[in-house]
Amino acid sequence: MIMSAASASILNTSIFILMGFPGLDQYYPWLSIPFSSIYAMVFLGNCLVLHVIRTEPSLHQPMFYFLAMLALTDLCMGLSTVHTVLGILWGLSQEIGLDACISQTYFVHSLSGTESGVLLAMAFDRFTAICNPLRYTSILTNSRVSHVMGAILMRSALSILPVIIRLKFFHYCRPHILSHSFCLHQDLLRLACSDIRFNSFYALALVICTLLLDAVLILISYVFILHTVLAIASREERLKSLQTCVSHICAVLVFYIPIIGLTMVHRFGKHLSPSVHVLMGNIYILFPPLMNPIIYSVKTQQIRSRMKKWFSLKVK
Repeated sequence: MIMSAASASILNTSIFILMGFPGLDQYYPWLSIPFSSIYAMVFLGNCLVLHVIRTEPSLHQPMFYFLAMLALTDLCMGLSTVHTVLGILWGLSQEIGLDACISQTYFVHSLSGTESGVLLAMAFDRFTAICNPLRYTSILTNSRVSHVMGAILMRSALSILPVIIRLKFFHYCRPHILSHSFCLHQDLLRLACSDIRFNSFYALALVICTLLLDAVLILISYVFILHTVLAIASREERLKSLQTCVSHICAVLVFYIPIIGLTMVHRFGKHLSPSVHVLMGNIYILFPPLMNPIIYSVKTQQIRSRMKKWFSLKVK
């Protein structure tokens, strides 16, 4: 009777329960340690990349402007989910209001679109630098870079609004229990008893027109890059050209592999344990923001040397 009364009260309010980590409740104090460390590394790593780019004049180039935007996007992704993920692990609250949940959904999905757009812009930067080096500075001027950044932000901020706004007016008649430690659009749709066909079709079209299209264009750019590099006579020059793309290729894989994995789990993994869904959701949210600063710090010579110099001065 008590449980049924509690379920009824949840159904009649706009409060949702975040799943957290099913079956691991007793381990939350221990799980909070690695998750807190990961979030700390996300914030420190991306802030460090932003600081190095801002303070080093030699890094004021289109490639590093896009990298700064990528770091800022990753930083915002961490900020948008840290309060619910760590709130659950620290035993603060597993509840979230509808408005807060919709806001978090908006930021998570729009930031994913932003990151995809930035990775596409970085691919175009590498394509221009390798395939058309003599016109690089005339093509990627500061003005054009600013316009590209603005277009990426506008696309990600506005394209998802129609489905996000509709979430506010849905009737959620199923138990308000979400599958993750944060809110996702597809998770809220699962609980709605309203007509969700527009949201389902629009979300699918949006994924095709943004994430999938971006991935295809990135792939096409690397086909042209590879064709140009293979035409270079010197082996050393070929390797040098390809090395400038390694960090970007790693960032693309780090971003798209978790998204594909989470999509597959949601579409075809209904029979899988809830822990698998939660694990893939957290990898999707945390892996790219954690790995991107490491990738670019290790693989980009300008940032690596600047950080070494900066830390050596701090030690002295």
